[in-house]
Amino acid sequence: QVQLVESGGGLVQAGGSLRLSCAASGRTFSNYAMAWFRQAPGKEREFVAGIVWNGDTNVYADSVKGRFTISRDNANNTVYLQMNSLKPEDTAVYYCAARGGVLLLPQPNKYNYWGQGTQVTVSS
Repeated sequence: QVQLVESGGGLVQAGGSLRLSCAASGRTFSNYAMAWFRQAPGKEREFVAGIVWNGDTNVYADSVKGRFTISRDNANNTVYLQMNSLKPEDTAVYYCAARGGVLLLPQPNKYNYWGQGTQVTVSS
């Protein structure tokens, strides 16, 4: 089992920045590919960014490329999402997720473990 706890969400004005953190506990963190998803009210959960076990490869949704950066610290069992130039359409609950193996996949049902989510609200 892997337990994931997100933090760092909040209310920010458009153009501002936030950094989300996801602390993992349980099994060996470096065995897992990690990802951030988000879900806005009335919408499906969507892939935002993913990172492989050693941090060498990152994947981003087109909507966040150039604005968001995913990173991980395996020594401290933490994955981060730095969000810059935030837009009102980035408003959502952001979830951290983990899956065993090396592949980064955009489908939520491919991830075994989820955090409880953290709310990000961007005002215009």
